[in-house]
Amino acid sequence: MSHYVHPNALCETDSVGEGTRIWAFAHVLPGARIGRDCNICDGVFVEGDVTVGDRVTVKCGVQLWNGVRLHDDVFVGPNATFTNDLFPRSRQYPERFLETVVEAGASIGANATILPGLRIGSGAMVGAGSVITRSVPANAIVAGNPARIIGYVSDQSIAATEAEAPADDRVGVRATTIKGVHLHRLPQFLDMRGSLSASEFQRDLPFQPQRHFVIYDVPSQEIRGEHAHKRCHQFLVCVHGSVRVLADDGSSRQEFLLDSPALGIHLPPMTWGTQYRYSPDAVLLVFASEPYDADDYIRSYDEFLALARG
Repeated sequence: MSHYVHPNALCETDSVGEGTRIWAFAHVLPGARIGRDCNICDGVFVEGDVTVGDRVTVKCGVQLWNGVRLHDDVFVGPNATFTNDLFPRSRQYPERFLETVVEAGASIGANATILPGLRIGSGAMVGAGSVITRSVPANAIVAGNPARIIGYVSDQSIAATEAEAPADDRVGVRATTIKGVHLHRLPQFLDMRGSLSASEFQRDLPFQPQRHFVIYDVPSQEIRGEHAHKRCHQFLVCVHGSVRVLADDGSSRQEFLLDSPALGIHLPPMTWGTQYRYSPDAVLLVFASEPYDADDYIRSYDEFLALARG
């Protein structure tokens, strides 16, 4: 055999990849598909309409019900609970069970509960004991009941505050680790009559805006963005309150805090942008280099990665 099945395990499927280990008291039903180099730990139950990718770890006490799809490199912690029926009744079955997808590289903590029909995005992290009632974006960190986004998996977090801005004491532009993304300190004038921050499009902004929009009254648990553009540049300024911005170029991610009307961030095309943790009074002003065009949006993170890395 190219895979290992413990003598006290019951594996009834022929579709098990090379190098996979199925440990004691696990039960895998006929029809289940398990990839290469997986680790199916003690006491795991796998129904027939389940797909498990390569290099997946499923810890003790997990049940994978019909409709669960685990992509490559997923980690499922002990006693995590999947569901596949929103209205379960004894001996009453839906025509088709809802499909729950955990994308590549995501991790699910111990005792988390995943409601049916949801998608856990690639690279996401679900905290122990969380109850997932909505789909989780790629690379998001979620926790609580119901689970909320508390952060994003990023290479480093940058606070774009006055202290962090360029050290030449006035206007400046600072490169980041994300390709083409720059932080800008805009001209600012303060006196006893009030404060003013201004910019000239051709001098201070890296493109000539053709439209703008304003985002406000965002509930603190909500997120915005979660897309990239093929051609459009964007320049974001939080004119009141604060908001966190995650920028991703397909190979690295960096998080920024915008909390001053004199600070902006330039997101060029082919940058996956996400905004979250809006303060209750946050007002985010966005300048765009192009008129609105629905075809310019890339809304699938997998599609974005394919284009960015291609």
